Amino acid sequence: MSKVAIVTGSATGLGATCAIELARQGWNITVNYSRSKKEAEETYALVKEQGVEALLVQADMGQDSDCRRLVAETTKKWGRVDGLINNAGTTKFQKERDLEGVTPEDFDRIMRINVAGPYMMSRAVWPIMKEQWEKTKERGSIVNISSNAGATGIGSSIPYVASKGALNTLTLSLARWFGPAVRVNAVCPGFIQSRWLLNGLGEAEYEKLKEQLEQSTPLRQAGTQEQMAEATLFFLLSASNITGEILMVDAGSHLGLLPLKGR
Repeated sequence: MSKVAIVTGSATGLGATCAIELARQGWNITVNYSRSKKEAEETYALVKEQGVEALLVQADMGQDSDCRRLVAETTKKWGRVDGLINNAGTTKFQKERDLEGVTPEDFDRIMRINVAGPYMMSRAVWPIMKEQWEKTKERGSIVNISSNAGATGIGSSIPYVASKGALNTLTLSLARWFGPAVRVNAVCPGFIQSRWLLNGLGEAEYEKLKEQLEQSTPLRQAGTQEQMAEATLFFLLSASNITGEILMVDAGSHLGLLPLKGR
């Protein structure tokens, strides 16, 4: 029987890349979106092109009822959930030192989507994953898409940075609570070459930052969606003895030191 994964926020970007690659690996996929219906339908079609089954569900990851419905529709179709990628996230771009650039309402929205959302989704899949473990000893896997911002304090805005730090500690707590039935890990991307970041930063700032990373990180590169998906699927498909791990995937930029010239 094919395994099943839910990928939240999988209409575009990293979520879509993960969904399509998992489908190539033979997994049935629930594609989720909040607003990007057209793009979600395109991802759904690409998933099905891999020869697997797929489900397309609109659901807001900031609403507990939507999270529960997303899991319920998945289990109704396939009777199981083996993997969950908590990819849906949001931010508001805030200029440095502009403390008025975000409002309390921005804080609430970002924390709800980026922290409460993964918690509510994990809580919703827990009963079915626990039941699968008890019946078959097949262990579930949850991967939270966090950010190196949660460790470095550098990101698109202060509430975004705070939310990713909270998501990292949520990962640790869930890993303790959900063992041995479920492994819970987090991937922390740095810069990702993506439309989302390009739109948020603007073309000039985006290209400047990309060039800076290509010159200064130990690996001399700016990350791609495919590289982030590679790390995410490592946790989902392999890593059978790993839980509670927070993995930096940022070409070494979190090290915080520029390499010596001439290296």
